Order: sequence, then structure tokens, then C-alpha cells
Amino acid sequence: MAVAHDLEMESVNLSTDKEGKEEIEEEERMREDGGGAAPPKARKVHRIVSKWMLPEKVRRTYLERANCLPPPLFIIAISLAELAVFIYYAVWKPQKQWITLDTGILESPFIYRPEKRQEAWRFISYMLVHAGVQHIVGNLFMQLVLGIPLEMVHKGLRVGLVYLAGVIAGSLASSIFDPLKSLVGASGGVYALMGGYFMNVLVNFREMIPAFGIIRLLIIILIIVSDMGFALYRRFFVPANGSPVSFAAHIAGGFAGMSIGYTVFSCFDKALLKDPRFWIAIVAYLACVLFAVLFNLFLSPAN
Repeated sequence: MAVAHDLEMESVNLSTDKEGKEEIEEEERMREDGGGAAPPKARKVHRIVSKWMLPEKVRRTYLERANCLPPPLFIIAISLAELAVFIYYAVWKPQKQWITLDTGILESPFIYRPEKRQEAWRFISYMLVHAGVQHIVGNLFMQLVLGIPLEMVHKGLRVGLVYLAGVIAGSLASSIFDPLKSLVGASGGVYALMGGYFMNVLVNFREMIPAFGIIRLLIIILIIVSDMGFALYRRFFVPANGSPVSFAAHIAGGFAGMSIGYTVFSCFDKALLKDPRFWIAIVAYLACVLFAVLFNLFLSPAN
């Protein structure tokens, strides 16, 4: 056992030394290519982001052109908007929005409600409204921790496409599988980002997860389980005087991320519009959207 332990420690040390040498070589190549003008702290941040967000074969391409122009404005702007709406209903509206969903927010023009489906903006604007502190803190934490690095690598247009695809998929799925329930929260968009990221992790597992990455993934999974538990509680164990809220958006957002999100995030160094996988995912997504629209028009029990 002692010999095996020594071999294991030696393997870990060799792996660490190899990573350190790779970082030094990468810095030297960056200086030779004229990329050494960036501050050392910025280069270190970009190296960490590249290890988490990209497979090894495209990291150098990212590091050669890495910059924060434009900065990750989409995720920051969406997060501020959601926080502003939450504070508005929590502070300036007479309700217990700090704890859970209450009457005031159920009358909000943002929330998705099945009897008001003709107001089409609600299929997107529901992402701005949250059912309590735990709900919004969980969503903001996940979309900032994961969304900002993704936007640093893939930029706002691609991240926004994946996020909004998850939001729309969430509300349409809820209108089909929970047709009589209201819907709040940005979980559809958040789960789309997570779905796209984790599909990339699964496909490139050995390359994209640094040391102790498994523990960090387990922490993220714990947050997901907690969020899903809260959603299930809001759906099935709501008090008699409350209003149950659908949780289908979580699942639909995750599937949107695993299809559209995966193709978008795996095309870092490629033209997205020239990748056939992207068009297959878009066609499949639009087919589901069309089915959901027809269902709402002609078959929904909410009619």
C-alpha cells in the first residue's frame, strides 16, 4: 500500500509539474506573438477561464486573442434587471416577497399566467420575477459564476442566444406539461447555460476539468438539486392559500442547453453558421416551438 501511495503522489506531482511547464511555455509563446502586453493578472484569469470553458486544443487560440472587449454585459445586465424587479416587488409592493410568492407578484405584468397567454411577452418576461430570496439568489449565483466566464469566451451574442432559447423553451414546456400553472424565474435560461456547459464537459472531460474539478462539479450539482427541490416544493407542497408554480422550465431549459447550447459552446474557433450541428439543433428547436404554439392555440386545457 505504501508503494502504491508513493506512486500515486509521484503521478500527481508529475501532473502538477507538467501543468506549470505548460503555463510557462504558454506565456513565452504569448510574448513572442505580441500578446504579452496584457497585465499578468489578466493573463492568469484568462488561463483559468480557458481551462474551465474550453478543451485543450483551442485554448491557445483563445489566449492569443483573449480580451474583455466587449465585457460580459449580457449576463450582468440580465442579472441586474432580475435583481431590480425582485427588489421592486419585495420593498415597494405590500407583500412577503422576501420569503415566497405572494399576491402582488401574481398580478405582475411580467409573470407567465395561463389565462393571459395572449400577452405573448409573458413567455419571456417571466424570467424577471422570482419566488423569494432563495430562488433569486440561486439563479443569480449560477448565472454569474457560469455565465460570465462563458461570455468572456463566447461573447454576449452566443451566450444570449442560449440563455433566451432556454427561457422560451421553459415557458412553452410549462404551457404544455403544466398548462394550468403560473411560471416565474430565470431557471430556464440558467439551466440552458448549465446544459450546454456540462455537455461540453462530458465530451471533453479529461481536458476541461482541472485539479479538484470533480469537487467543484459536485458543489454545482448540489446547487442544482437544491434549486430543483425548491421548485418541486413550490409545485406540489404549496400552502392551501398559495399558488403552485410550474417547474417544467428547469427541464426544458436544460434540454435546450444540451442541444443548442452544446453546439454553440463547442464552436469556439469555428463559424457557427457553417456547422451542420447548429442547424440541426435549431430546426429541432423550432419544430418544438411550433408544436407548442399550435398546442396553446387549439389543444390547451387553459383555453
